[in-house]
Amino acid sequence: MEVEFINITSENIDSEHLSCIIRSKKPYPGIELKRKWLSERIKEGHVFRKLNVKAPVFIEYAPLETAWVPITGDNFHYIYCLWSGQKGNGYGKKLMEYCIDDSKQKGKSGVCMLGSKKQKAWLSNQDFAKRFGFEVVDSTDGEYELLALSFDGTNPQIAESAKKEVIENEELTIYYDMQCPFINERIELIEQYCNLNKIPLSLRLVDTLHKAKELPCVFNNWAVFYKGKFETVNLLDVSSLTRILRK
Repeated sequence: MEVEFINITSENIDSEHLSCIIRSKKPYPGIELKRKWLSERIKEGHVFRKLNVKAPVFIEYAPLETAWVPITGDNFHYIYCLWSGQKGNGYGKKLMEYCIDDSKQKGKSGVCMLGSKKQKAWLSNQDFAKRFGFEVVDSTDGEYELLALSFDGTNPQIAESAKKEVIENEELTIYYDMQCPFINERIELIEQYCNLNKIPLSLRLVDTLHKAKELPCVFNNWAVFYKGKFETVNLLDVSSLTRILRK
């Protein structure tokens, strides 16, 4: 049977299921926050393509100029997320091929995405991307890398502000935006833990493109600092939070 993929559009965004890669028995208020965020991004050329079932099989990408990440460059697409929760069906390959073909048809200079020297749980698989010709074109002093598939020899760059990876604030500081449908629950969990244990916490909502482009670290939708130093783009649970706080 032919596999059916669909794109989220302004016409169907209110009715279509938005893929979520974390499951919970209770409703996610963050899903509706993402729906609202996404409805504005679609007007800017943001693409959300998904398998036409209620499953976490999707790709999201956008023109780099309007992508909420501290990466600069001209005429590239930026992949926020490529996720295939159903292995062995070639869905990830089909989604990546669609993105590459769509980028070429739209006259883009290439496609880029965030990666790292060691695979992170909340970054798309960079080894998978390299099979399509993606190469590392820039990096921070730490472990994060920018991968790009260039069609014309030009390449994007990580913004200089994002390579600093330090802030003046010493307390636990988390930058986040409304792109992902599960952020709200993690924010609540961290707030509760910090309040209970009297841990100073600064939550910084990234709610404009300008803020995203000027961030002091790499970013997909979440970034954590502690004692003024950048820690991770990974979402935190209690165990990972306590490991950071022991430093």
